[in-house]
Amino acid sequence: MTSTDINWQPDTFLTAAAAPVRALFDTLQLTGCTAFPTAGFLSEKMKMLHPAWQGPVFVAQSALAEDDARYYEEIIGSDNRIPTREHSWHDLFNACIWMQFPQTKLHLNQLHVDDIQRHGVHPRTPRRNRLTHFDECGVVLAVEQRHLNAGNALLAGLAEHAWLEVLWHHRQTWLDTVTPFMFGHANLEMMLAPFTGLTGKWLAVTVPDGFRELSQAQQWAVIDSAVSARITALDNFQQPEILRPLPLLGVPGWWPGQSKSFYHDTSYFRPQRANTPRTVQLPL
Repeated sequence: MTSTDINWQPDTFLTAAAAPVRALFDTLQLTGCTAFPTAGFLSEKMKMLHPAWQGPVFVAQSALAEDDARYYEEIIGSDNRIPTREHSWHDLFNACIWMQFPQTKLHLNQLHVDDIQRHGVHPRTPRRNRLTHFDECGVVLAVEQRHLNAGNALLAGLAEHAWLEVLWHHRQTWLDTVTPFMFGHANLEMMLAPFTGLTGKWLAVTVPDGFRELSQAQQWAVIDSAVSARITALDNFQQPEILRPLPLLGVPGWWPGQSKSFYHDTSYFRPQRANTPRTVQLPL
């Protein structure tokens, strides 16, 4: 099943969706919508969440001129509007990420625009490919300062594909130490009908002690600032060895079919290739 086969019936499709999708619909209060959210509805929701926001608003794709040949990021940068296709799950989840992490999304868009202005739309620069991987498939792994040693140990294991060790044997340490957030809207779309093989790209950040005691909106604000600052500190993704894969259905609590044998499936939890360079984002 693909997302195009899924109709707007939250009581039905959310039962099959992975935990991050259910949590997103709950916190953004989308389950009460009687029809697929429109660009206007999403813009109003953005204003409610961020009253002082002066950044781009959502606009229906059909409202744009058919002969507008500008690239997507160029429209956002020039017009302060985010083209949003009607009845598109992909674009809906993109809007949801904008609502949660607007500064980071704006930061990513500006980096795209910078490269387009310097190098043209095609061919895409290596940095734009990295930005897109994170935008579409990113997972943010937040670690409080007090848990930095334990967090770095877990993250080093993830980077080395020690899946069973990190996600199963040290599961409780993970639950006590790492707070994961879905950032990639393409993977959120695929999590409507999850399948073995679904994989994200993780970026780790440090957050202040007490982060988990904050409200959801406060956590989003902290993560938004932390991720944008982390991208800046990593030379705005100019370096090649940054993001690392993460089998999303293996993240503790994100999928009900987790068992020790599940993590032994090497077709999904793949060993690391020999001579893989270390990620430049570790240690935190």
